Parts: sequence; C-alpha cells; structure tokens
Amino acid sequence: MPRLKDKVVIVTGSNSGIGKAIALRFGQEGAKVIVAARRLQLCEQTVSQIRMQGGEAWPIQTDVADERQVERLIADTVAHYGRIDILVNNAGIGGGRRLADTSTEAFDQVMNVNLRGTFFCCRAGFRQMQQQGCGVIINMSSVAGLQAWAGTGTYSASKHGIMALTKSLADEGRAHHIKVSAICPGGVADELVDASPADIERSEKIDPYDVAEAAVYLSTLGKYAVVHHIVIDRFGAEW
Repeated sequence: MPRLKDKVVIVTGSNSGIGKAIALRFGQEGAKVIVAARRLQLCEQTVSQIRMQGGEAWPIQTDVADERQVERLIADTVAHYGRIDILVNNAGIGGGRRLADTSTEAFDQVMNVNLRGTFFCCRAGFRQMQQQGCGVIINMSSVAGLQAWAGTGTYSASKHGIMALTKSLADEGRAHHIKVSAICPGGVADELVDASPADIERSEKIDPYDVAEAAVYLSTLGKYAVVHHIVIDRFGAEW
C-alpha cells in the first residue's frame, strides 16, 4: 500500500533536479503533490509525469523569493485540498566565487532565494500546520550547510542559515506536533533526474532518487520518531 496515500504535499523547486525526483516519488507513494516552481511549463511537465504514473498533482507557479507568491501558494493549496501535511522546501540556486570576488548583487540573489525563500515557506507552512495541529517540514540544505570550502562562502552561508532555521523551527514545532528536519546532500546528479539509472550511475554522482527516498523516509516516520538531519554524501568524499 502507498505510504503517503492522500497526504497533501508541497515541493518547491520541483520542476527539475532533486525537487522533481522528490515530487515523482511522493506521487508514486500516493500523495497529492503540489508542484511549485518559477517556470510553469516545467511544473506542468512534472505534473504530467506524476499523472502518467497514476498519481495526483497540481502545478502552482511560485517564486519563493517573493513573499506574496509564497503566501498565495499556501492559501491556494489549502483552498484546494483543505490542509498541508508535508512541505518540502527544496527551491534554491547555486553560486560560488571567492568572497573577495563576490558582488553584493550575487550575494543578495543567493540569500533571497535560498535563505529568505526557505524562511517565507517555513513561516507560511508552519502557520497552517499550527492550525491543523500537525505536519512535516523538510528543508533542503547541503553538506555545505555543515562545513565550507574556498569559493563556497555565499552558498554555504545560505545553507548554514537553513540549518539554523530548521533547528529553531523544530524546537518551536514540538508543542504543535510539527516535525522539522533537513536533508544535506552533496554532489547530486541533478541534471540527470530524467536519465536512466545506468546513466546516473555512470555520472559517479549521487542519484537524485536517493535524496527523494530520504524525503519519503522523513515523511513516514512514526509519531514519536524524529530525525534532525540526514547527510547524503558522495561515496569516497573527504570530510
């Protein structure tokens, strides 16, 4: 039996990469999936794939860096389905140069999408889950959210911020039966999400569906079990 049958799930940044893999796996597990991302046409492609596999999905064009669009995403989902059971905050962008070479505009862009966007989604989703008295929030961080290297300062700062938001919100959520966790992947074959398993394996990167399985796992834990964060690193990577 599907493990997430009839659960209402929002996955941001689910028009490609890790987010798309998560949306597809949640659809396979019987969830009602809200596919949210900036590019509506790609959202609709993900929705079509979920429906072709027998799942239920609905696209909502959303730029998570826009507070009003995030509020609308939550409101429209509740208006359509009546609740939100799981919120996966996956939307994010890369950006890596040495700090001395990083412009203020480039820094702000990464922070606006990765950190502010996650904050907007966490806040709006948490408020809805408070009313329900339960829910699961999964934030997509990175191994760069646990450490940092030269040339990763801006991106790493945004992902460290996501870890802080996750830990704080997890503490605030206990009284409302809301679980909040983070996934910290590194070196994922994002661009190969629609490739064959053999092609993904040849890339020598992490299979995006392995990250998706971690999201399903966090969403199906028992009532009294919680995992604070999961690190999924490339085999052989140095710590």
